[in-house]
Amino acid sequence: MRSGAKTAVIGGVFLVFAGGVGYGAYNVYNGMTGGSADAETKSASSEVKTGPLSAAEIGQASKDFLAKWAEGGDAAAVAQLTNDPTAATPVIGAYRTEAHVTDAVITPGPAVGAKVPFTVKAKVELDGASKPWTYTSELTVVRGLSTGRPLVSWAPSVIHPKLTKDTRLETAQASVPPIKAVDRNGVELTKEKYPSLGSILDQLRERYGKEAGGSAGVELTLKSDTGADGTTGPDATADESLLTLSQGKEGTLRTTLDANVQAAAETSVKKFSEASVAAVKPSTGEILAVANNREDGFNAAMLGKQAPGSTLKIMTAAMLLEKDLIGADRTAECPKNAMYMGRTFKNLDDFSIDGQPFSQSFARSCNTAFIKLIDDVDDDGALTKEAAEVFGIGLDNWKTGVASFDGSIPSSSGGEAAAQYIGQGTVQMNVLNMASVTATAKNGAFKQPVIVSPSLDDREIATAARSLPSGVAQQLRSMMRLTATSGTGATAMAGLGGDKGAKTGSAEVDGQETSNSWFTGYHNDLAAAAVVEAGGHGGDAAGPVVAAVLTAG
Repeated sequence: MRSGAKTAVIGGVFLVFAGGVGYGAYNVYNGMTGGSADAETKSASSEVKTGPLSAAEIGQASKDFLAKWAEGGDAAAVAQLTNDPTAATPVIGAYRTEAHVTDAVITPGPAVGAKVPFTVKAKVELDGASKPWTYTSELTVVRGLSTGRPLVSWAPSVIHPKLTKDTRLETAQASVPPIKAVDRNGVELTKEKYPSLGSILDQLRERYGKEAGGSAGVELTLKSDTGADGTTGPDATADESLLTLSQGKEGTLRTTLDANVQAAAETSVKKFSEASVAAVKPSTGEILAVANNREDGFNAAMLGKQAPGSTLKIMTAAMLLEKDLIGADRTAECPKNAMYMGRTFKNLDDFSIDGQPFSQSFARSCNTAFIKLIDDVDDDGALTKEAAEVFGIGLDNWKTGVASFDGSIPSSSGGEAAAQYIGQGTVQMNVLNMASVTATAKNGAFKQPVIVSPSLDDREIATAARSLPSGVAQQLRSMMRLTATSGTGATAMAGLGGDKGAKTGSAEVDGQETSNSWFTGYHNDLAAAAVVEAGGHGGDAAGPVVAAVLTAG
């Protein structure tokens, strides 16, 4: 222990106070008992204190709380040092009785304003099995509203940074055995090597651990009591193993993922903040990669709900082709702007195209060419039908093997329906949905994305009512090929030879100055889609992400 530090020994448990970190010259033992009787009497007879907390108050309040917590005694007494004892008591108590944490050494760090970071070094012990456990967290000191006392602002994350009102810590024999997840070629997939797969691997273990043939060990687990909204299949928030006390036997679980494509996806999204990408095999629907680089850790690639911008024009064009309202080689109007039901729609930088075939409007992402055809469609639900019947979108029946959102294009009317034609308005998609849309265009028929084989659990996967007519599919691919070779996707796709196609998108978001960057494309038998929030034009940010993934495949 470095010079100047004080150590408190409490029932075999240690609390370490680092010297010179702004806690003031308080007696350590007074801090542990909440102060002397004289101090309590004086406090009771004084007026309620108001105003900003002093450094001494912050230091003393945090020291009192950490000492009482480390002591491991009466949880209610510890909770009284917070501003919400009712909520704090069961969580603090469960730290000993359910998580079975003992022998804690808690070391506070220097306060930053009212926040005090600290490190916990402890032991987790159950039925003769034990393991050291170290982690960091922080607390915030606030002034009590009724008493004026400095108190710890209660949140479950004080006890552990991953704890929320919907999770709890539990040490027990694991409910399912551990798994060794492998890719399609037998390469092991771990959270350490592929961080984006963390929540997915947890879900795969929860769902398929027993089928994989292993045996369970004893673990400290972050248990989830609720799932995520708007998901299908199992809860989106799977239990997370935090510490293994006794190792069970792993069972091997084969996934559809490809380690090389996954590695490229992980690397490419790290170049942008708030980015997601997914890749699927058009001929089978197998998911080859899922990656996210997000501050909140959310699996937006599979669970996100965002407007995909002009990438949805793949589906809109398919619908218009099926109705014979356009042809790839037939001349189409593309004015600078177009009005529909009181809403004005414009093209990027107010460009227009005169006397050119529709394929050029598609390749250059002309919004008005699509808007001008709405009256001719004469069916507000046409895009919703196309999404469900051909592309398998919006039926809420995908069973990928983990939690996923299937996309949504609700039936709309008026200007809202017009916005849907160009991937705005009420359209909600994620990059897995858009990779699937692109895969359907490439393959000519929908194949529901899966991350583990349906034969593993005999689950029934989604199907579409019909395939794209061959002539429609050929024209759609020709327009996507033109986009990838000389249109808005050409720069991003320049390094790819062979059979390729693409579509760019820029999705405007209320309150956001820069649009979200979307890009989707295919190369031979691989389709991918990406989004970079506030990334601007689709070809600038999301385009290179997709190209890197397609190249790896």
